[in-house]
Amino acid sequence: MSLDKSGELWRGRDFEDLAAAVRDFRAGGYRVDTVIESRCAGCDGRAFRVDVDEQDNTRRVCLACGASRFIGDSAEHWDEDAQDNCECPCGGDRFAVAVGFACHDDGDVRWISVGLRCLADGTLGVYADWKIDYGPSRHLLTRV
Repeated sequence: MSLDKSGELWRGRDFEDLAAAVRDFRAGGYRVDTVIESRCAGCDGRAFRVDVDEQDNTRRVCLACGASRFIGDSAEHWDEDAQDNCECPCGGDRFAVAVGFACHDDGDVRWISVGLRCLADGTLGVYADWKIDYGPSRHLLTRV
């Protein structure tokens, strides 16, 4: 792990650093139980452009093959007219993605947070988070 917390923005080099930032964020004030790295199902790519709408619904697009995938239950609520591309403070728009899940005691998902690591300068951040207020919701753990 090479997590650097010395500046205003955290920086990291790998999935473990990004996972630490997602856990520290504590979306909704809840402990993050699981953090999963996003990988393209088509080509196993790990570099993405990421879009978020006004409600924090999130879609990632693989930079290697162009495959698009919604995170969590975002497809059900996506607003194409209210979406914007994520951008790092450095101006970069290529990211590694990690999805954090805070779960209820029964394993259902309570909260989702989407962490990004800029591939240009390593800046870490949580760009979207939202509450899951229905069940069952364990299936969302597979939608990263």
